[in-house]
Amino acid sequence: MQLYNTLSAEERAIMIDDAGKQRLTLSFYAYAKIQDPQKFRNDLFVAWNALDALGRIYVANEGINAQMSVPAENFEAFRETLEAYDFMKGIRLNVAIEQDDHSFLKLTIKVRHKIVADGLNDDTFDVTNIGVHLKAKEFNEILDDPNTIVVDFRNHYESEVGHFKGAITPDVETFRESLPIINEQLKDHKDDKNLVMYCTGGIRCEKASAYFKHQGFKNVYQLEGGIINYAKQLKEEGLESKFIGKNFVFDNRLGERITDDIISQCHQCGKPCDNHTNCENDGCHLLFIQCDECKAAMENCCSTECLEIIRMPLVDQVRLRTGKQVGNKVFRKGKSENLKFKHSGELPETALATAQKPADIRQKIKVKKVLLGKAEHYYVKAQVGQFTIENQELNSGDKILISGPTTGDQELILDKIIVNGAETQSAKVGDKVTFEVPFRIRLSDKLYKIVN
Repeated sequence: MQLYNTLSAEERAIMIDDAGKQRLTLSFYAYAKIQDPQKFRNDLFVAWNALDALGRIYVANEGINAQMSVPAENFEAFRETLEAYDFMKGIRLNVAIEQDDHSFLKLTIKVRHKIVADGLNDDTFDVTNIGVHLKAKEFNEILDDPNTIVVDFRNHYESEVGHFKGAITPDVETFRESLPIINEQLKDHKDDKNLVMYCTGGIRCEKASAYFKHQGFKNVYQLEGGIINYAKQLKEEGLESKFIGKNFVFDNRLGERITDDIISQCHQCGKPCDNHTNCENDGCHLLFIQCDECKAAMENCCSTECLEIIRMPLVDQVRLRTGKQVGNKVFRKGKSENLKFKHSGELPETALATAQKPADIRQKIKVKKVLLGKAEHYYVKAQVGQFTIENQELNSGDKILISGPTTGDQELILDKIIVNGAETQSAKVGDKVTFEVPFRIRLSDKLYKIVN
């Protein structure tokens, strides 16, 4: 019985593209008493793996918190796997407003102490005594009440690219940090103000609302289903958006656009921008905002130091990381002295620019293609890429596709190819091929030949 992933993200991405079927990105959570989280975890993995469901899921004695990607054709079957548990019957599934077939590329289910790290001792208060849930229309109305204080219970890198107008946006990196800060900041308004809170999908507010009621706040409200559900209701009901900008999400998309307003800046040059990225240096992996121009100039890096590192041979990069903290402990969330245009705390409510209407985030590949090989190197100054041919032949004049998680899907027609150091017309299996590529490629990129 398979209980863990056996495919890499790159292999899964290829399978998804080859299948050519629509996937839905969704999220949900439920608080419940789970006696055996490990068994619960294993049962879910078996059921979901059979449906080709992917995602990042945390389970604990207190419940489940999930962000997932599910084939559209398996959506109802997936819902049935949830309905098999009494505490998830009729559960709300927050379906993303912007879809991307590559939002998740692995199925990862982890057993944790808590499904959200809140730092609270749940035995000290009634976690079921939560605030009043508000739908989008009700939420808009209460925001217009002068006796309302609205609080963003997300982190600084989330609120920087988008938030509700008039919201308090704590300058914090974790949810647990915001609770005592807000409690102290609003201690004199426990009786006379409406404490209205929101987060991405609702789960953080579910615990926060109970905590603040325990702290003595009389009028506590929360946005039902968070920003994700709010955006859905805006479209369905034609409501005005009190939210401005983009909603940060925790998958490969890193954001869903709610309004066309760009309220943040590229952290490197200051140009209006709200596209998050992770530093290309795996020993840094800093999350920050970077415009297309800086992405090209800095090769997806946050600093000149990281740029120098990624240009080193891979063996040297690994040597530099040896002995240092790895995994999530390395991933910093946008706090660096190299980022000159980083903003947090009090944030603007006026747009710096208007976002252009994008094409589909990642259109399903509708062309027939054959995998030829993989990327080996990219010569930045010459703008030349090197590939190893592992399958079939490549010929001058062929139309090709270079594809990868960061590169996306880029099509080219080959005018000239260099094979094993000499210009020629064709390359066979085992050959090293170089040709001009007007964009940076990465070692995770695959080379395809388009055959239709």
